[in-house]
Amino acid sequence: METETRLRVNENGRVVIPASFRKALGINIGDEVVLRIEDDELRITTLQRRLERAQRLIQKHIKRGTSLVEELISQRREAARHE
Repeated sequence: METETRLRVNENGRVVIPASFRKALGINIGDEVVLRIEDDELRITTLQRRLERAQRLIQKHIKRGTSLVEELISQRREAARHE
C-alpha cells in the first residue's frame, strides 16, 4: 500500500482522499472524519479509530477483568448512600 501521495487542492479548498488510503484507514462513504494539525501536518482519522486508540491507552492502566462500568455504578451508589 502507498503511504504517501501528492494531491492538488481544488478551488473550493478540497482534496480527494485516494481509495487505497480510505480503505487502509477504514473510511467509508458518509463517515465523519477528524482533522487535526499536529507538528505542522494535517492528520485525518475517524471517530472510530480515535475511540479504539483511547480504549487501548486506558487498557494499559486497568487490571484484566476489571469492569469500569461496575466500578462507576458502585461509586455512584456509595455516593448516593451518603447524601
